[in-house]
Amino acid sequence: MPLRPDIAALLRRGSVIPAHPLALTARRKLDERRQRALARYYLDAGSGGLAVGVHATQFAIREAGLYEPVLRIAAEEAASRSSVIMIAGLSGKTAQAKNEAGIASRLGYHAGMLSLAPMRAASLDQLIKHCAAVAAQIPLIGFYLQPAVGGIPLPMEFWRRFAAIEDVVAIKIAPFNRYATLEVVRGVVAARAEERITLYTGNDDHIVLDLAVPFDIPRNGENVRVRIKGGLLGHWSVWTKTAAALFERIRRGKIDEDLLALDSRVTDCNSAFFDVAHNFAGCIPGCHEVLRRQGLLAGTWCLDPKEKLSPGQAQEIDRVYREHGDLADDGFVRANLERWLT
Repeated sequence: MPLRPDIAALLRRGSVIPAHPLALTARRKLDERRQRALARYYLDAGSGGLAVGVHATQFAIREAGLYEPVLRIAAEEAASRSSVIMIAGLSGKTAQAKNEAGIASRLGYHAGMLSLAPMRAASLDQLIKHCAAVAAQIPLIGFYLQPAVGGIPLPMEFWRRFAAIEDVVAIKIAPFNRYATLEVVRGVVAARAEERITLYTGNDDHIVLDLAVPFDIPRNGENVRVRIKGGLLGHWSVWTKTAAALFERIRRGKIDEDLLALDSRVTDCNSAFFDVAHNFAGCIPGCHEVLRRQGLLAGTWCLDPKEKLSPGQAQEIDRVYREHGDLADDGFVRANLERWLT
């Protein structure tokens, strides 16, 4: 099932796609008003798409009965906009992932991004069979989730075979590892799929350089030049307006020292938001804390009560606000917050 032409063109060109968080009340129930406000924020900030039901949305929404309601809210908010790429996170063993693909399709989602964490014990052949079965239900986006938050190592041979699946349209590369990132790109080139599959960075620790620097991959004695075209990032769930402006600056192609130097500054911000000091334990509540300070969320609550800010994480967020405050979009949020919450 091909993507709609306008969506395919937008995905291929490269877009800003935030990984959509989950808005909860203090009783850990869905806060629909703020869930809608988040989607409105991202769309007004210049996002080309939304990724919902993914790691940042909390995989536990499935057990909490929130998977379909949360996807529906985002789809309703995007429906009035033109050409928004809607991506649904898919998870579970094959039957569950196919069922989620069916839900996403019925709600108008264009593609599914498949987490392979529940297939940890599967062989390479079993993983490919699983992916092909889900791709038959909805255009598929691969997802290399970093092991620190539940992902599994996926070798170059997996990515070569995965890229050969006809209904794969993109891959989010998010192992937070340069060697593993290169294996994904090598696999796509080896499958001769570089013109069909669009690469998106999910490496929140290396955003600017992933988008700015091309890859040269040898194939049959020649170098094939490949670029990561867009970002599908948890980091872009905060300060999204300035992220979209940075993305457009990179896309214009004038790469200078000032732009390259932003890579370390953005990564420093991410170290606080994603709680690198505690091996990413507070990565979801860290982003929630930024959104709470802006008024978009009422608190940092997660479905798991044990998932909260780590000791010292709030102070680290204070620090990056002081040192990199020009990368924030607090003024934009203040000017629009009341409207988004109405």
